[in-house]
Amino acid sequence: MARRNQNPVFIDAFAGCGGLSLGLMQAGLNGLFAIEKDEFAFLTLRRNLIDRDTKSKFAWPRWLPKKHFAIDQLIEEYRSNLVALRNEVDILAGGPPCQGFSSAGRRKADDPRNRLFKSYVELVRLLEPKIVLMENVRGFTMNFGKDESVNNYATELRELLADRYVVHERLIDLSAFGVPQQRTRYFLIAMVPALGDIDPFDIIKDRLPKFLRNQGLQAPVSAWSAISDLEKGKGGTKPSADTKGFLEIVPSNRRTAYQKLMGVGAKLVSDLRLARHRPEIEKRFGEIIEICHAEGRLNTSVGADIRHRYGLKKQALRVLDPDMPSPTITSMPDDLLHYAEPRTLTVRENARLQSFPDWFKFEGKYTTGGERRQHEVPRFTQVANAVPPLAARAIGEALAEVIANAKLGPSSPAQLRRRGEGSVQKLELVS
Repeated sequence: MARRNQNPVFIDAFAGCGGLSLGLMQAGLNGLFAIEKDEFAFLTLRRNLIDRDTKSKFAWPRWLPKKHFAIDQLIEEYRSNLVALRNEVDILAGGPPCQGFSSAGRRKADDPRNRLFKSYVELVRLLEPKIVLMENVRGFTMNFGKDESVNNYATELRELLADRYVVHERLIDLSAFGVPQQRTRYFLIAMVPALGDIDPFDIIKDRLPKFLRNQGLQAPVSAWSAISDLEKGKGGTKPSADTKGFLEIVPSNRRTAYQKLMGVGAKLVSDLRLARHRPEIEKRFGEIIEICHAEGRLNTSVGADIRHRYGLKKQALRVLDPDMPSPTITSMPDDLLHYAEPRTLTVRENARLQSFPDWFKFEGKYTTGGERRQHEVPRFTQVANAVPPLAARAIGEALAEVIANAKLGPSSPAQLRRRGEGSVQKLELVS
């Protein structure tokens, strides 16, 4: 385990672009390294959390190349190095890819990505961390078949961890942490018994008011509070800095506490490229926005009557409510319309709704399509798949407190068996 005189050490598996890692680092935890298979997502993580000249970055061991890795490849090629890290890693964090059991997707029971959490468990067994922290979609807790015992991945994961850890679970609406988005996610925190007989989610909830005060926020944070300084009607537009033939938004002055918080440390704001909508599409979007405002359809999928009127095939199209947190951000940039301007959102606006600070820059393609969607993770998808850093920071601070207050000592197999039985908490929504 990490020494008592240093901050907890973590490794991030299935790290994506680094939202969870960033939040844990902001909470004062020390990142050792991260595992991410996709090249684009790793480029983003490397730019912001490895190569950036800041204290908040991964230490990165000499034996591990700074490149994208599949978790199975890491385990196969560096097993002895991973075993050597026992007693050095406090937290193994991460969330296996969720597309196969996401309610926003097609929920394929045989999607091979669904089984990657077993590789995650293998990594747990190699590293033996104090705490296992996992985030996933709500669908991770749902059954694919009619039999209640079939393909419930949360149950299977819990059973795989129960021989060593006391497992706690919650469904949490992350807007409670000041994230300007209604985003309910499944969280698992498994702790060795030596950390004490305590529910970490109780600590997280008890600390929440102070956490929000420290950030200068009051939850919930509305979409307008998050992105109103990025309206093109206020700051105007200019040629895109990174894509010829496109325009990007010119930010206006930050007005709200949330906008100012996201601006800390940011010299330039990136990823503001606007989509190129045809005039007839802009006209259609403007009419849909007006209808949704007038008929109270904000933040919900537009009705069948609107889809029929405009010949829309998309079922999930929604218009932001400026006075409420955004609906859950998805990887499809045309799923969500601005609350006032006839357009879809930029990568930066989605990143704001995910609580990424403005200094955090995304790499790779903006979008992708066709067969490439199975193999590439462009910027919009990186943002959508991430754990909101603000929520990760609140959770990281609570876990650091748990570790600091624990009386660490060896646990016998009998203790593990006894304290692991019946320890699973009822899933509930924290709001």
